[in-house]
Amino acid sequence: MVRDIVVQEPVTITKGTCFALFAYDIGLSINLTDAERRIIAGTERGRLRHKARAPQYFEYRPAPLRLVQEGSVFDVCHYQASPTVEVMVYDFGAVTITYRFPIDGPFSGLLELSESLYENERLLTESRGRVEQLVQALGPAIERPAIAGEVEDYIIFSFESYTPERPQPWMSHDTDLAHLLRAEQTPFSDQEVADAVSCRISFGPEDAALIDWHSAVLFGKEMDDVRAVLEFANVELLEMRMLDEQLDRALDEGYEALSREPRLLSLPGSHEKDVTHIAQLQVDSALLFERVTNTLKLLGDQYLARVYRLVSQRFHLEAWDASILRKLQTLESIYSKMSDRAGTRRMEVLEWIIIILIALSIILSLLPLGAGH
Repeated sequence: MVRDIVVQEPVTITKGTCFALFAYDIGLSINLTDAERRIIAGTERGRLRHKARAPQYFEYRPAPLRLVQEGSVFDVCHYQASPTVEVMVYDFGAVTITYRFPIDGPFSGLLELSESLYENERLLTESRGRVEQLVQALGPAIERPAIAGEVEDYIIFSFESYTPERPQPWMSHDTDLAHLLRAEQTPFSDQEVADAVSCRISFGPEDAALIDWHSAVLFGKEMDDVRAVLEFANVELLEMRMLDEQLDRALDEGYEALSREPRLLSLPGSHEKDVTHIAQLQVDSALLFERVTNTLKLLGDQYLARVYRLVSQRFHLEAWDASILRKLQTLESIYSKMSDRAGTRRMEVLEWIIIILIALSIILSLLPLGAGH
């Protein structure tokens, strides 16, 4: 009996784009209205393109500022970057720089590009230079401007057309997809391949999104809305990392202030400085957390909401949220203890003042009248 041998037909990309994203934190917050006035040319408020069943009210709140800048043409692994660079400015103090690389040819040839884009020094340097210029241009529109040293990069491969033209031709290429997603040529075990392609979602029979921690692969046309969700999740991950580090520093400062022995003859109100500082750190952290988590509203589009839940799972955003909330509660506990100690200190000072006044009144009453004559 002759058995049929199934030959895996290679996938060739006829039209696609590779997006290299770099997210930076540049300040506490950004006044987008003021920023838009300062940079008028080539700006538009960013909106997500909707799937057919998405209601009209699905959008960013507030909408980030989208800038399109002229860029230099350069090559990364034989792929040439587009001459324009997209910049997205968010009100909670984050900026994303996006480079585009048009791609075509064999799917197997993209692994080298994925490896080259992993922590690419040239793109990191170029994107940071653009961020520095942007900070100077926005000026007072940024509250507490400061470019953080951390950067969160992410790669998105978006394939609009490919051959063979049949529904879901990528289903039999899990191993190749796993290597592309993780920018790794080393042979993977079956478990590693399964884990790399486990976060997979489709809206229709001819599209799909595979999401991993380093990159994502999108198949299908009009995938800008999915890409925008991935971009925002990458920015959110950066802000969660920044906020977590900020809270760690605040907890260290709070613990140090709480452990400090109060001086016996401290001036009234001198202990209030530490309490006010911890309170300011607590308020800044809580406000940033609320701004980031409430910027993108996806309740009106179930598909994009599922995409967001999937990328949140891959980025462990829920774990970051839980850690930040726990540290905010700990900081609140430290603040309460410092405030209580400050109140107790004030009461002790008042008691000593009352005791001294009573003692003086008794002494004065015992002094003979006219003792000075």
